[in-house]
This record gives sequence, structure tokens and C-alpha cells, in this order.
Amino acid sequence: MSYFTPRPAESFKFEEVLYEKRDWVARVTINRPAVYNSYSTQTLRELTEAFRDASWDDRVAVVVLTGAGETAFCTGGDVKEYATEYLKRPRDYWKWMCVFVECHDMLRNIGKPTIARLNGMVVGGGNEFNMSCDLAVAAEHVRIRQVGTQVGSVAAGGATQWLPILVGDRRAREILYFCEWIEAKTALDWGLVNRVVPADKLDETVDEMAQKLVQKFPECLRYTKQQTNFWKDLAWSSTVGHAREWLALHYTAVEPYEGMRAFVEKRKVDYIGLRERAAQDRSSEYLWGPYEKECPKCAAKGIPAHFAYCGVCGTELGSAPASWS
Repeated sequence: MSYFTPRPAESFKFEEVLYEKRDWVARVTINRPAVYNSYSTQTLRELTEAFRDASWDDRVAVVVLTGAGETAFCTGGDVKEYATEYLKRPRDYWKWMCVFVECHDMLRNIGKPTIARLNGMVVGGGNEFNMSCDLAVAAEHVRIRQVGTQVGSVAAGGATQWLPILVGDRRAREILYFCEWIEAKTALDWGLVNRVVPADKLDETVDEMAQKLVQKFPECLRYTKQQTNFWKDLAWSSTVGHAREWLALHYTAVEPYEGMRAFVEKRKVDYIGLRERAAQDRSSEYLWGPYEKECPKCAAKGIPAHFAYCGVCGTELGSAPASWS
């Protein structure tokens, strides 16, 4: 009995992913349309399991990754989960990144050609999944963008590594710095996708592409994939561990707090307010100032500089600076 026996797709009982296998093609669908197919920790785990099964199944020649519905392919990580879970416990974001990295490694090293079926918005980590795939077909209405610098993060889960390879250095910087939408035609011109087709031709085009790949030698395709992954693998392996460490530490800072709270609260981010703090020699790294006060009554230490009272015993510590906001 083989240790690598695949399972029927329906046996997995996934909750946030749809998985099917037929006609030599495995189709993996992020199934969270109510939140624009953003991925939670559970989604990543289910994707990894589906990718592993497809890798082991000799009746699968091609893997297609897509999102449910017509509005979004994938809009990246679930910001509400980030705000409620990882802003509270930044050390757990390091663990989350391990799950994220495992998912991408499984997809890139699946041993079979992969096609991103772009059926709607491709945002943030969604574009990283797009770039993790070998090929991409986009519907005409698709738009793509990165959002890291806009929400208090850095798109170092594939975008900072792979965009310079796919679209060139200057275009990569434009995409990462400005966080502006890229229309499907521009994405095609820049090399982010292979085809742009009317929405009603999307499945037909993806199927045609998949069947062309079925009619090739599997071992030769696998090694060709490995060889053409060289630059992406080099950029990824050289940087993603550092990114995991830095991003986990960054979750203790003001920038992700402000960016993600603004998203959850549906308000504008106060970018200028944060810049003003630094310009006026106030703390732009800590929400309520550096941990420098000590209570004269209970001896509590590490009280934020802009606290007027001790958070342990309530003793007055002196007024916070009038300019603090």
C-alpha cells in the first residue's frame, strides 16, 4: 500500500474551500464570497491539504485555483481576524505566517502546472496566490492591487519578492508603493496574467489551457516547473523567514493598529496624524508613548509616557502632554 494514496475530493469535508477532481484537473476554490474570498487561518490549512492531495494524485495533471462567485478571486488575509487575533497576540502572527508559508510552498512545489482562474478582484495576498501559480487567466472585469503600505503592513508574503521578477523593478515599486488598481488589460501588458477574456469565456479558456497541459509528459512538466521556479524560489527563500520575524514584531506597533482598526471601523486611516507625531518629536511607534513612567505609590513600571494615571492603582502621575492625540 502506498503512503501517498490520494482521497476522493468529497471526503475532505472542507468548510471554506471547495475541492473537486475530474478530467485530469483538480479545482480548488476559496469559498468565502461573503468576505470577498479573503482567507482565514482555516482557509490556508484547507488549501494546503487540498494542494497536498492533488500533488499525490496521479489522476491530477493540472491544478486550477479560483474564488467563489464573480466578485472576487481573493482579497488576501482576513483583516478582521488580524485585528481581533494578531494585534492582541503578535507572537501568534509568527505562527500564522508559518501556516501561510506552508500553503505557498505546497502550491509552488505541487509538481504539476497550476492555473489561477481570476474571476474578480485580486487584492493583496490574493495577488500573491495569483503569482504563486504558473499561469493566470483573467476575466475582463478583473482588477488587481496590493494594499500593504495602505493598511499598516508590508506585502512580503510573495509580492515584494515576485513582482520585480514578473513586471520589472519600477512597475513593482509603483504597485507596492501606491496600492492603486491595475485593470486587466494593464495586468496583461505588464505580465501579471497570461490571458484576458470575457467573463463568459473564462471557464472555456481555463479548460482549454488545462487540456493543453494534460497533453504533455508529466515528468517533463514537473522538472520544467522546478527549473522555471528558480528565481521565485531564490527570492522567496532568501527573504520570507526575515519577513515572518519582522511582521510579527511590527504587529506591536502603531501602524498596523491604526490601519487595521480603520478598516474594521470603516473610516479613513490617519496617515498624517502619525507623521505629525514623529515630526513634533512625539512617539509614532507606541500608541500612548514609550514605556517610561513609574508609579510612586505601587512601583508599577513601564507605564506609557502619556498616561496621566497609573493603570494598576490609579495614582495620578502627572498630566499627559496637551498636544497628545
